[in-house]
Amino acid sequence: MTRILLARHGETDWNRLGRWQGHADPPLNEAGLSQAAELAERLAGDGIAAVYSSDLVRASETARVVADRLGLDVVEDARLREIDVGSWSGLTRAEVEQRFPEGYARWLDGEIGHDGETREELTERVVGAVERIAAAHPENTILVVTHGGAIRALRRHAAGDPGDPIENCGTSSLELVDGVLRVRAA
Repeated sequence: MTRILLARHGETDWNRLGRWQGHADPPLNEAGLSQAAELAERLAGDGIAAVYSSDLVRASETARVVADRLGLDVVEDARLREIDVGSWSGLTRAEVEQRFPEGYARWLDGEIGHDGETREELTERVVGAVERIAAAHPENTILVVTHGGAIRALRRHAAGDPGDPIENCGTSSLELVDGVLRVRAA
């Protein structure tokens, strides 16, 4: 069994302003850097053998703070990116509602309303990445620093339910057992 700790990146100014980020690449703000340092301290005794990260700067900065504390390198992987939100990138909810009212209404109903990546494309991308990463580290604990949408996609795949939204630098645990991802019991 491989234990996979999933961590959402620290806060960006776009998070604070409620802007859709998707594949946009804003850096961590001061709060995000503090959250990353707190995450590093929380994980210091967890026996993490490897650190992987989305290549987007908000995730890779978070991962580097943790990896530096653990004395590890960060392996960046573009497959761990957030969902591509297309033309919604950089917009607030109010701006999306004004410019794309039908898509916004679909999003409120739990569907994908933007013109970017589909939920299925996101899931296929991140699940494949995490399965390959975990398979490369049998019987170890690994950290994957990624994004809220990616974590929900992984949880939906592993448990049939995406769970509640995860806060900046919040964590969730999965495990890979006999090639199958599942939610790790607390």
